[in-house]
Amino acid sequence: MATLAATARETATSGVLGNPLVRKLGVLLVLAVVVVPFAASRWGSGAWPGALTVDVSGPLGTVSDWIVDNRDSHPLFLYFLGHVSNAVVIAVRAVYLALLAVGWAGVTAVAALTAWRVAGIRLALGTAAAFLACGLLGMWVPTMQTLALMVVAVAASVAAGALLGLAAGLSDRMHRALRPVLDTMQVLPAFAYLLPVVLVFGIGVPAAVLATVVYAAPPMARLTALGLRGADKEVLEAVESLGTTARQRLLTARIPLARKELLLGLNQTIMMALSMAVIASVIGAGGLGDRVYQALASVDVGAALAAGVPIVLLAVVLDRVTGAAGARLGDAPAPDARLLGACALAAAAVAAVAGRLAGRLEWPESWVVGITEPVNRAVDWMTAHLYSGVPVVGGTADWAGRFTTWVLDPLRDGLQWLPWWAVLLIVAALAWLIGTWRTALTAVLAMAAIGVLGVWGPSLDTLSQVLAAVAVTLVIGFAAGIAAARSDRVERLLRPVLDVFQTMPQFVYLIPVVALFGVGRAPAVAAAVVYALPAVVRITAQGLRQVDPAALESARSLGATGAQQLRQVQLPLARPALLLAVNQGVVLVLAVVIIGGLVGGGALGYDVVFGLAQGDLATGLVAGAAIVCLGLMLDRVTQPTGRRATKGA
Repeated sequence: MATLAATARETATSGVLGNPLVRKLGVLLVLAVVVVPFAASRWGSGAWPGALTVDVSGPLGTVSDWIVDNRDSHPLFLYFLGHVSNAVVIAVRAVYLALLAVGWAGVTAVAALTAWRVAGIRLALGTAAAFLACGLLGMWVPTMQTLALMVVAVAASVAAGALLGLAAGLSDRMHRALRPVLDTMQVLPAFAYLLPVVLVFGIGVPAAVLATVVYAAPPMARLTALGLRGADKEVLEAVESLGTTARQRLLTARIPLARKELLLGLNQTIMMALSMAVIASVIGAGGLGDRVYQALASVDVGAALAAGVPIVLLAVVLDRVTGAAGARLGDAPAPDARLLGACALAAAAVAAVAGRLAGRLEWPESWVVGITEPVNRAVDWMTAHLYSGVPVVGGTADWAGRFTTWVLDPLRDGLQWLPWWAVLLIVAALAWLIGTWRTALTAVLAMAAIGVLGVWGPSLDTLSQVLAAVAVTLVIGFAAGIAAARSDRVERLLRPVLDVFQTMPQFVYLIPVVALFGVGRAPAVAAAVVYALPAVVRITAQGLRQVDPAALESARSLGATGAQQLRQVQLPLARPALLLAVNQGVVLVLAVVIIGGLVGGGALGYDVVFGLAQGDLATGLVAGAAIVCLGLMLDRVTQPTGRRATKGA
């Protein structure tokens, strides 16, 4: 018996020591005992040492001045970038004038009939109602400006993304080269794309379009490559056996087999382009985003809502139409499809001609329904009755103030109190525990680059807001996701809400939080939570629903309660999905926390906005680079490797 007990103890000990996580913790403990005392004696200060800081504002200012001075004379601008800028301006203006020439009736008819052709009468009526609502709110011209920008940006994004995806789908070397680039671009906040294009093209439509293309092309490239590489091998072999060339195989087999992925890429590109086109109003894109931006700058919630509603309607319509097209792809075409398309063109032409003859191409001013004043009165009432002084629960301003005092301030002060080397050690430990030493090295280098750039304090301020928003998002998102996974009724109730929230551009989330909480860091965190929640809820619910039913049945047969099944079966088996939810929550939260600089969020977001508004590109570019590094670090710290995720499952 003693021998058996000793053998059992040895087996348990070897099993524990054989666990990679335990071995890593042991190594980290040894390193902490050795490194921490040395680092504390050598660098006791919490601030990043000035000796390790590189002042890049001077060189960036020099580069900026050179670009400004040579924009009208250097061959690079005269014979290449200038032509690109002019082509973008001409294309956007041509589409915009075409939309105005068709008139509000023609545009509405084309949109509705297109939706009818793709998804049926219900979506057609919804599309027509959405476009008419844009006119009723007095936003027809800004909507057409945004739509013109969208058309050009989406066309360029799809072309660029499809070419990159084609190269990655057909070449393993290109696929390996593009993967880290696309991974990095996927985690970058949208604001980080504005500064480089402003430096080259200045403030205006060309910079807005090109920033949108850079932001929206990666999904198309990734999904195109995925579709081409995932094509059925047997079909490709059968086509090759017929003696076809590589070009013929691509056109007749690979691309048709990848149609669903291509259309999904188009859907994602459209949604990201709309989101970026709205954000690009900060650099002169105009349209609906500019109306929202100007209204938020003056805290005019009514005007912001009047411009924000058309953005949401446009996003929902575009998402539904492209989604319906993807769902019906492969179905047998209706016998009257061509006839319906011809009728759509004829109806649009009739509507345009009728509008021109009647002098009604522009939306009539008498049909505009002003909501600015009623909304502002409602906001004033909320400020008087809900903003503060509510018995027992307190007002929304009290909640924001307490959250700032009890959560944001201590978290920021705690991070800034930590020695810089301790922050790097914590980042390295977290990244290594969840990934590999390469992951840890990347995360540490990204965090160290922030200190080298001289924005250590503001970056930790931004990090504190991200951590607070992620904590709230995960608590609410996991609870809602678990409820949706365990109840079909809850899932049906949440689905339309999540659908709408997931299609709304980032900018729009700032409007309600400003109305409820005013300006400051807490509203920025609240907007980030609302923006990130849909993804966390969906991923959590999907992960829990995909748990093997046999495992649940075994647990039930052993008498496990519902709570025990959740804790001991579903959550452990859904660990990869939960880690993915954490990663996506962090990335999405960072994107909106940065935009929160427009409503008093401060830190890096404020530096970017200040640099763009004041033309101080050195400040803006340094803050943008720090945002990139912060996003890369957070992604690596929360993104497990494929091997670890598999083991966790």
